[in-house]
Amino acid sequence: MGKWGNSPNTPIPQHPSDESFLHNELTKLKIMKFGIIVFPGSNCDRDVATVTEGIFQQPTRYVWHQETELGDVDVIVVPGGFSYGDYLRCGAIARFSPAMKTVREEAEKGKLVLGICNGFQVLTEIGLLPGALIRNRDLHFICDRVPVKVENNQSVWTRGYQTQQVLNLPIAHGEGRYYAAEDTLKSLEDNGQILFRYCTPTGEVDESGNPNGSLNNIAGITNKAGNVLGMMPHPERAADPLLNLTDGSLLFRELINC
Repeated sequence: MGKWGNSPNTPIPQHPSDESFLHNELTKLKIMKFGIIVFPGSNCDRDVATVTEGIFQQPTRYVWHQETELGDVDVIVVPGGFSYGDYLRCGAIARFSPAMKTVREEAEKGKLVLGICNGFQVLTEIGLLPGALIRNRDLHFICDRVPVKVENNQSVWTRGYQTQQVLNLPIAHGEGRYYAAEDTLKSLEDNGQILFRYCTPTGEVDESGNPNGSLNNIAGITNKAGNVLGMMPHPERAADPLLNLTDGSLLFRELINC
């Protein structure tokens, strides 16, 4: 924990020898250092590292929640899982960790921060992103692949996509219903901070394409500065060609080349 590269007891598998993939993707990339925050209860940290280190071969290190040094990383990822067992509410305890205090400070300086699923919940708890993630509309945990529309590609996070492009991304959450006050929603809309919306397979943004009841079908938002992204879908679970699901890979690829 805390060192660059693979931890000896949790090796990250390298991408299999798909020469065309390696040649076409890896040779084009810059180098970005990724730091992945790990809480008790995190379970998607290795999924992210498999993409950043195993597939895109970027320097990646795990950052234990008690650590406070993040100055050497270019991108901070707060991954999915159940930090601290989701006691009290999702992300409520994680917000007090020493690492998250540093994450907030680094984000305010302009560093890139990505919060996925539980990570999105944590980012709302510490105030880096507005609103809250509450219980799904049907009160059930949802684990599925869903259509997600790219609402705005004028962002470092989405510039590899086309506006209105429909992606197929996994979700896995019980408290993913985005909620915010009316004035906050208006601000998000007016400022172009909504990057992803749930939709139907053909791209309609309506109730039939809303899996959890999120207001305005919101699946992912940024802060006003645009350097912090929170999203409930899991792009790291849709980034490996061997899984025949790669819609999330462009987010990482273009982020590395920003």
